Amino acid sequence: MTSTALTGIGLLVTHDPEFGELRDAALIIDEDRIAWIGQPADVPAADDATDLDGRCVIPGFVDSHTHLVFAGDRAPEFEARMAGQPYTAGGIQSTVAATRAASDDELTAHAATLLAEMLASGTTTTEIKTGYGLSTVDEQRSAQVAARLSDDVTFLGAHVVPPEYADRPEDYVALVTGPMLDACAPHCRWIDVFCDRGAFDADQVRAILTAGAARGLGLRVHANQLAHGPGVQLAVELGAASADHCTHLSDADVQALAGSATVATLLPGAEFSTRSPYPDARLLLDAGVTVALATDCNPGSSYTSNMAFCIALAVREMGMTPAEALWAASAGGARALRRDDVGVIAVGARADLVALRAPSPVHLAYRPGVPLVEATWKDGQPISARL
Repeated sequence: MTSTALTGIGLLVTHDPEFGELRDAALIIDEDRIAWIGQPADVPAADDATDLDGRCVIPGFVDSHTHLVFAGDRAPEFEARMAGQPYTAGGIQSTVAATRAASDDELTAHAATLLAEMLASGTTTTEIKTGYGLSTVDEQRSAQVAARLSDDVTFLGAHVVPPEYADRPEDYVALVTGPMLDACAPHCRWIDVFCDRGAFDADQVRAILTAGAARGLGLRVHANQLAHGPGVQLAVELGAASADHCTHLSDADVQALAGSATVATLLPGAEFSTRSPYPDARLLLDAGVTVALATDCNPGSSYTSNMAFCIALAVREMGMTPAEALWAASAGGARALRRDDVGVIAVGARADLVALRAPSPVHLAYRPGVPLVEATWKDGQPISARL
């Protein structure tokens, strides 16, 4: 076994109630776990040591909502939106066509490139959805690609109805809840559905999520992004781990979330890219809702892999404090994935850490666009370290 002492930590943000924030701190990594946290004068012996020279250390970001398995590019669609064209769910079909035409190796290489971007910018845990295949064979291979890269794979066969089923949506729901689910479930931990205008209605969502739950998959919902609808209420009723987007909420939606274990996952990169209204994070937080932040990395509505960018947007546009945004991007994402081994620096947790070239994590919002991540450790191993 190999242990490493990290000393000279100017500020250690743990998100662990036992330690909170520690100044002039140190910690021990033993293999892939945190073994000790405390003051430098008390640090136990270790096989190796790294002096962080006053840098701030935070938990690795947990990105609980991404769509990394795809092919193609939708820059012209983005350009059109910036010129005034509204966003609709219909653009997904162009990515479906490109993804179906791509080989498994091409899909894997592209998703791995995006994942490497995330690691370099401090994201150490990433959920990956299917949803750009929309046929049994293409959803299955998308799930297999995602499973090579992440332990948190989500089956999103119910992203939109593909063109060949445009006049037969109920037949497509039967496919999703039958052969497609059978093919994908062995590779997935979660099932998701896009409950919104132009996607799936309440009855279809209930049928799809119920079928997924029967196969042992946890539930997630794309809810209330484009307009107010039943998505949030269904997520809470069915015990989903998260309701994602939450852009258009009623008071009843907020109350339902506040009284549940369902996390509201906010995706400010989507509002930035679509020029849509931002969710009101302040309203949710003040009501006692658990909030997560995620990138929604996808080629159509949020083509960013950078969680720090989303933190800056959440602080600037959604009423979050820097501390709340950091928690939402790490511990909140872990809650949305129902994991307690990531998103926190605690004894026994995974050694997923980020050292910032900054005295505090406030600089993630204070200095938007600046590459402040100086080193990342994932499972105790240094990744893209520039120390």
